[in-house]
Amino acid sequence: MQKKISSLPFQGTPEQEAKLKAVIEAHKDDPGAVMPVLQEAQEIYGYLPLEVQNMIAEGLDVPVDEVYGVSTFYSQFALSPKGKYHISVCLGTACYVKGSGDVLDKLSEELGIEAEECTLDGQFSLTACRCIGACGLAPVITVNDDVYGRLTKDEVPGILAKYQEA
Repeated sequence: MQKKISSLPFQGTPEQEAKLKAVIEAHKDDPGAVMPVLQEAQEIYGYLPLEVQNMIAEGLDVPVDEVYGVSTFYSQFALSPKGKYHISVCLGTACYVKGSGDVLDKLSEELGIEAEECTLDGQFSLTACRCIGACGLAPVITVNDDVYGRLTKDEVPGILAKYQEA
């Protein structure tokens, strides 16, 4: 599954940029510095927008396509911000066979976003993942730490309503 780059405008702060520059400076002479710098950058920003990847490439004096390649190859890295409520939809075999694709489609429709995107208000983000590890409850979604199993697409509006009211 290919990662999507966020369409939301980058809103980094001067404090975050100062932290990132300190991280880059600390690793600038280390061989293989891209990975640890990306990890720390994601801790600072919560995700890795292109602006941050460009700062890393420039600071480490490596091509931006190398930074982008690492950030898109490893599943630990996110190119889009996460919402207050992060929804993961399992698309593993058991879940998919039992209708998780329909659940994902309904979530996309209700939220007005696709997988790997965040709503403009920052309330919800949506991710399609490979396996949550709750195959007996298929199809399964998580909303932050809450697990919902044996779902149908018709239950999606009610689940979202719980978090919209919070």
